[in-house]
Amino acid sequence: MIEYATRSDLLGFAANLDLSEQASVRKTAEDRSPEGVTFLSHSSKDQELVVGAVRLLTGHGATVYIDKKDPALPPYTSKNTAIGLKRRIQQSRKFVLLASKNSKDSRWVPWELGIADQAKGLSKVAILPTVESQTDVTWSSWEYLGLYDRIVWGDLQGRETRVWMVLDESKNTATELSEWLRS
Repeated sequence: MIEYATRSDLLGFAANLDLSEQASVRKTAEDRSPEGVTFLSHSSKDQELVVGAVRLLTGHGATVYIDKKDPALPPYTSKNTAIGLKRRIQQSRKFVLLASKNSKDSRWVPWELGIADQAKGLSKVAILPTVESQTDVTWSSWEYLGLYDRIVWGDLQGRETRVWMVLDESKNTATELSEWLRS
C-alpha cells in the first residue's frame, strides 16, 4: 500500500527545527547554484511546506534548489524572470513538483513543469503530491500531473521496511527515492 505525503507529514519534517534553522534550510536552498541539483517547484502559497519537502529530499541524498529569493533573478516578474527560471530548470539534474491544492492556481508551477518536461524528459521529473488527508486525491484530477511519476511512502518489493519511493503508476513499478535521485 502506498501513501501520499500529507501537509502534516511535511510540517513534521520541519517541526524539530527552530525558526532560525528553518530559515537556514530555506536560505541554503535559495542561495545555491542550480547546476546539477534537484529543482523544487512549488506554489508561493505553500511556503510552510517547503522546508519539510527540502528535508525529505536532502534526507535521501538530494541537493535542493528553490528559486524564491534567487539573487540572480530580477526582483519583479518579467521576461528576464522566465529566461532565468528556464535556464535554472535546464541546469538542474532532477525536477520535483511539490503538488498541492495551491499548485493548480499558480501561474508559474504548470509552466515550470512544462519546461522541465521538455528539458529533462519523464524519467527526471517527479511529483510530490501533498494532501490534506490520505483519502484526499483531488490533486490527481489535474490530467497533466498523471503523466509523471510520484514520490510516495510505502512498501517496496525487496525492502523489509516502508520507504519513500518514486512510483511509476502506469507500469506499477517503483524505485527507492534515494536511488532515483542518484540516477
